[in-house]
Amino acid sequence: MNANEANLVRAVRWPVTLITVGGLFALNNFTDYSFGQTWPVLLIVFGFLSLLGRTAGSAPAGVPPGPGAGGRR
Repeated sequence: MNANEANLVRAVRWPVTLITVGGLFALNNFTDYSFGQTWPVLLIVFGFLSLLGRTAGSAPAGVPPGPGAGGRR
């Protein structure tokens, strides 16, 4: 991912988290599912966002390092 994609991942992290929490509270209020049954969804969302953040910060696979990146002199 490039810098723009990394910034996008950082920009959507908290809105996605808030939407997820809101959805879980809506499930708590309007269905038979309680927050105690649905909280693992938060772990899944946090893990997914963490994976996106890590892949956004790393170089794509298969790209060789640039000149002067630790080679012989």
